[in-house]
Amino acid sequence: MKDAANIADLRARLSAAEARAAEAEKRAESAEADLAQATAEASSTEAMIAHLKLQIEKMRRALYGQKSERRERLLEQMELDLEDLQATATEDDLAAEQAAPTTTVQSFTRRKPSRKPFPEHLPRERIVIPAPETCECCGSDRLAKLGETVTETLEVIPRRWKVVQTVREKVTCRCCSHITQPPAPFHPVPRAWAGPSLLAMVLFEKYGQHQPLNRQSERYAREGVDLSLSTLADQVGACTHALKPLHDLIAAHVMAGERLHGDDTVVPVLAKGKTAKGRAWVYVRDDAPFGRPEAPAALFQYSRDRGQEHPVAHTNGQKS
Repeated sequence: MKDAANIADLRARLSAAEARAAEAEKRAESAEADLAQATAEASSTEAMIAHLKLQIEKMRRALYGQKSERRERLLEQMELDLEDLQATATEDDLAAEQAAPTTTVQSFTRRKPSRKPFPEHLPRERIVIPAPETCECCGSDRLAKLGETVTETLEVIPRRWKVVQTVREKVTCRCCSHITQPPAPFHPVPRAWAGPSLLAMVLFEKYGQHQPLNRQSERYAREGVDLSLSTLADQVGACTHALKPLHDLIAAHVMAGERLHGDDTVVPVLAKGKTAKGRAWVYVRDDAPFGRPEAPAALFQYSRDRGQEHPVAHTNGQKS
């Protein structure tokens, strides 16, 4: 009887400990979601402030006709700051959205500039996903077409723009009235209107060719496609969020090497009234000359100066 009582007491203690652990985990998830929500709201506010400052400066320039080289550089710097803030706001917004399903948080919708419809002069390519031939509910082949859902994705072939229309036919069964429709097409980022080739081109132009988004926007407008700086910055932020797991895997692989080669390179950064010197830190893992089978890889980091705290933070897996 005494052993049975001890076992019952231990089971009760275990159940109480499990309940406390579950409650603590729930509070931690709620706190994480609240933190992501607050970060997204702060990023959105900063982006809105930068946008308003840029608009005010442009209005002053148009009103007073000041066209000095210094003001031109100031406007360019403000546009660069705005695109970075817009991209960060979108990245934080998606991170908050990803954390929100774990718990209930206060709803938050970031104010985004409205996107213009795709130009009518762009050719349309229809990709029709065939509807099922039999009803998935009862197996009947007596299906009648109800309509179709068209998803438009802006895609680009080098120097030739087009809009890809993915048509999903919707059918209903005449026997059981069950409605069937193929699933929506896959997009690299949530709620994307830009195709993967267009996203890759924007990212390559910005980071590979050092073309700011405002200059890309101007070039696309000359080609007949109006994509604002804010619209492009949203896509850059969404891509950054989507590619972060891949970047983390590459960083972990590089930093896990037995031998790590590192160097820094001067990067000109447009600043107010001058050109500042930023630093691009490159870390390379290549064990092939030493007979190791691991694949070589390189990791790039950036900092505003050459302080020693940056490589220390990079090697410790932190952001500088």
